[in-house]
Amino acid sequence: MPDRVEFYRMQIILICIFYIMPPSSRPISNTDSQRTLEGLRVGESARILELHVDTDLGKRFAALGLSPGNWVRVLRRASLGGPMHLRIGTTELILRRHEARNIALAP
Repeated sequence: MPDRVEFYRMQIILICIFYIMPPSSRPISNTDSQRTLEGLRVGESARILELHVDTDLGKRFAALGLSPGNWVRVLRRASLGGPMHLRIGTTELILRRHEARNIALAP
């Protein structure tokens, strides 16, 4: 049985893991017709419609091939809200779900 100090230490770690997340720049308002990359299942593909990210991240995504008009395929998804493994053309990358939430897909 862990003592009180260890119990409080575990609580602080859990708070840090679940509540301290980097802010998303401009989240997409989810409507019925708006799909995001976060909603794709393993094996599904879709065309990127637009990126709702800040300028620096948009440049980084463009360098990796993650730009409007390109097709993206989900290869794997980590459990418990972890990152997604994607393929864009011949490039494979791992993307956090809060970033995938800001990438709109064509219907």
